[in-house]
Amino acid sequence: MSVLKNLKPEKVFYYFEEITKIPHGSYNTKEISDYLVSFAKEHGLDYVQDVSNNVVIRKPAAPGYEDAPVTIIQGHCDMVCVKTADSDHDFTKDPLQLAVDGDFIYAKDTSLGGDDGIAIAYALAILDSDDIPHPALEVVITTDEEVGLIGAGTLDKSILKGTYMLNLDSEDEGSLLVGCAGGMSAVSTIPVDYRLTSGVMVTLSLEGLLGGHSGVEINKNRGNANILMGRFLYELAEKTDYQLIDLNGGQQDNVIPKACAAHIVVDESEVATVVEAAALYQKNLRGEYSGSDENMVMTVVANEKGEYDALIPSSKAKIIFYLMNVANGVQKMSGQIEGLVESSTNLGILRVEDGYMYAKSSTRSSVATAKRAIGDKICFLTEFLGGDHTEEGAYPGWEYNPDSKLHPLMVDVYEKMYGEKPVVEVIHAGLECGLFFECMPGLDCVSFGPDMESIHSVNEKLSISSVARTWEYLLAVLKEIK
Repeated sequence: MSVLKNLKPEKVFYYFEEITKIPHGSYNTKEISDYLVSFAKEHGLDYVQDVSNNVVIRKPAAPGYEDAPVTIIQGHCDMVCVKTADSDHDFTKDPLQLAVDGDFIYAKDTSLGGDDGIAIAYALAILDSDDIPHPALEVVITTDEEVGLIGAGTLDKSILKGTYMLNLDSEDEGSLLVGCAGGMSAVSTIPVDYRLTSGVMVTLSLEGLLGGHSGVEINKNRGNANILMGRFLYELAEKTDYQLIDLNGGQQDNVIPKACAAHIVVDESEVATVVEAAALYQKNLRGEYSGSDENMVMTVVANEKGEYDALIPSSKAKIIFYLMNVANGVQKMSGQIEGLVESSTNLGILRVEDGYMYAKSSTRSSVATAKRAIGDKICFLTEFLGGDHTEEGAYPGWEYNPDSKLHPLMVDVYEKMYGEKPVVEVIHAGLECGLFFECMPGLDCVSFGPDMESIHSVNEKLSISSVARTWEYLLAVLKEIK
């Protein structure tokens, strides 16, 4: 049964709901890619599907628009897959369970994938229509954007003829994005050794943080659960002797981790000391993060007494040293654009298990040399501790184009529709526009989209009314590109 059946615009919400029935997490995009190809075939449209599952669908210009600039409508088909701790949802095969609450659509116990499923829904609704005025269109749906803009990086841009590009991967209605940061994923792998240790195994859990997008929300004073757990382990070592068994925090490197868990071994007589230290730490953190993460919870659960494989002291020291010194959070604000984060990094994934510490950070900067410097800092720390450093999914920034013809046109359309100017800004988050801009000289890009909240999290919500308004705005922009 359709949950979104009576919502308008009907075709947009129809296709959005169809997309949520198809598993499409990062690295699992073949099925959604094939769905797009089937759509193109059914509608008699020219298409290209490449080995990375990127899909390009072309539609000729509407009558009277034959001489208008070819326009690319672009988004990505992968979503960030996160779920609640008690959810049994399988992102590889289960459809999302949609629900509506007032003006918002959300998915029960999981992320929604409005980022960037709504772009696909908009594009398919346009391709499915016979009465929308528009220039010749190239709908470009890329893959694995959430893990380093991988699909956009592998796509052969020479097959595209567009000179304008409308990127539909923004989450704030009324904001036109005209530039973004470049980024990469920095990966640290440090070997650790174990020895058999006797005592009580204690579970430490830091939970209840807000988390959020590591680009647009990195400057909102939100705690990073991985970094904060490392700090607790450092402080605990000053109060009692313990051994570390493992660590587990975060699900995506571009998401500020909202929870982290550790298992330690202590003498039975020291369990009370751990409980007391955790309570004090929770109190201190709530004060430090007042206004953002004052509801965080630090819990301690004592398990059975026994013998456990735990890290030897030198390995434990390496892990804590790494967590206390690795770069994290805002590194520098822009000296040119007020309020813009220039450089940042986020330790999004942390694992200590099976003989290794694995840590993955999402690193961003609008200045290429600054991004390189952050990567070098993480690399130096990792290699100093006897580990290996690698980098994945590097992508360029998208520089602001002061000679753009597209963004003034879009400002004018917005002002005529709503009686006020939209916000035109450069953002710290990564967008695929940079990869197209780099390979297609003269390409004129603008990114925009409807209101979404808490993307990349189980609290993700998509505004129904904003989807409708942005749809009307999109159609108006296409009409004016003539």
